[in-house]
Amino acid sequence: MRAAAEEKQGLHPRNRHRGRYDFPELVRACPELGRFVRPNPYGDASIDFADPDAVRALNRALLKHCYGIEHWDLPPGYLCPPIPGRADYLHHIADLLGGARGPEVRVLDIGVGANCIYPLLGHREYGWRFLGSDIDPAALAAAGRMLRANPGLAAAIELRLQPSPGQVFQGLLREGERFALSICNPPFHASPEEARAGSRRKLDNLGLGGRPLNFGGRSGELWCAGGEAGFVRRMIAESALIPDRCRWFSTLVSKASNLPGLRQALRQAGARAIRTLDMAQGQKQSRILAWTFQP
Repeated sequence: MRAAAEEKQGLHPRNRHRGRYDFPELVRACPELGRFVRPNPYGDASIDFADPDAVRALNRALLKHCYGIEHWDLPPGYLCPPIPGRADYLHHIADLLGGARGPEVRVLDIGVGANCIYPLLGHREYGWRFLGSDIDPAALAAAGRMLRANPGLAAAIELRLQPSPGQVFQGLLREGERFALSICNPPFHASPEEARAGSRRKLDNLGLGGRPLNFGGRSGELWCAGGEAGFVRRMIAESALIPDRCRWFSTLVSKASNLPGLRQALRQAGARAIRTLDMAQGQKQSRILAWTFQP
């Protein structure tokens, strides 16, 4: 599509993916990407963004060329994230810290996943240290293998299992642990059926409505009881129990209709400040909800 070739509108000014993908440079960095690059109907070099293998190869090339990540891969079936949007979250949330950099900034990633994308980008862009949590041991094992394959990353990024799938912070944090930020990309859907419908909408938006569903994502990545609103409400309730453990709590919110209820839940929980940071990539709109219990 032509929109994929033009400068990406709405991305944060520090996002290095605002311009077109330089496919010749990316293919030089990661030759396997070359077999997926084809002219689109407008004659621009592109890939089939509905092909998970192509998107995985693009991510591998972007991580190597732009961030110096030599080894990155995903087990079959796991969510393959769009890197420009993930980087945008980090740049926006960094603004809450005045763009603070360095290892003294420790960040908690709730639901780090097998892709480990937020810690990778956050460490490379800002030098932050990360604790990544997940309820899926296999996802953590895959992320751990990738970290160990890249010198220096395992020392900056710790992975930890959340033993109770129904909890967010409780049972995860150790005595005395404190963070500058927590980030989260919560499960958006409330059921497998709703998740499949969301995948169909993605294909329709790409003009590929007749294609079989092949977007990646395991159950914990895509859906949970109560969907996005239910998950974030649990996060808010638990964050109120540990108000001094994190300077800023935050999460993505995909559905604008969820915001009024979540803001009300934050006021009832005693949040001292609430911020909504709008994000956009082309026609896709999203936002970050951030809150703190500290002055």
